Amino acid sequence: MPERKSRTDKTTHAAARRTPLVPTQERSRERFDRILTAAAEILTEKGSDAFRMSDIVERTGIAFGSLYQYFPDKSTVIGTLAERCNVIGRECVQRDLAEMKKLSDLHAALCRITDGYDQMFREHPVMHHIWQATQADRSLQKIDEEDVAFLAGLLREALKRVAPKQPAAALTSFSQLAMIQIAAAVRHAIALPPAEARRTLELFKRMLPKDLSALG
Repeated sequence: MPERKSRTDKTTHAAARRTPLVPTQERSRERFDRILTAAAEILTEKGSDAFRMSDIVERTGIAFGSLYQYFPDKSTVIGTLAERCNVIGRECVQRDLAEMKKLSDLHAALCRITDGYDQMFREHPVMHHIWQATQADRSLQKIDEEDVAFLAGLLREALKRVAPKQPAAALTSFSQLAMIQIAAAVRHAIALPPAEARRTLELFKRMLPKDLSALG
């Protein structure tokens, strides 16, 4: 029992510190950003499994002691990169949903979100490695879960505007499933050869709902 409690405490502690606070002093912010830029480059080149804190030290010239002042381990580095990427994704989804003025716009909005995510992953290959790392690290999985929940909330609120008579619980479930499916489809597609990926996403978009008839 004591051993189990220790493991639980470590997991809770890791989750609580999965991303550091951004420094307020200009010099510290510059170093903080330089670390993250180098980490993104290394992740893109080597992948998350081969990524090491020593790689950052070698590339930036920042000493281990200084590096650990900002990031105690590679999970906090990847977690910070993940949250920065999530900010970009949320802005794109908000933009796409703003164009949904009526319920008949639903399918087009979901297709835009799908295309937007696909474009983000292809323009920023590091995002795929970040996602793989968050799935493999239990202390970082919460970041992905929180992002899906946030995006689902954006969709739910947009649906409330165009379908105000639908039950809130039903809209919540619909929104969660829609965003989970879009994320899964895009992450599957980017691992495929380009032509096959395009066909896969075109098929997926045809399968996206055009209304809320599934809610009954």
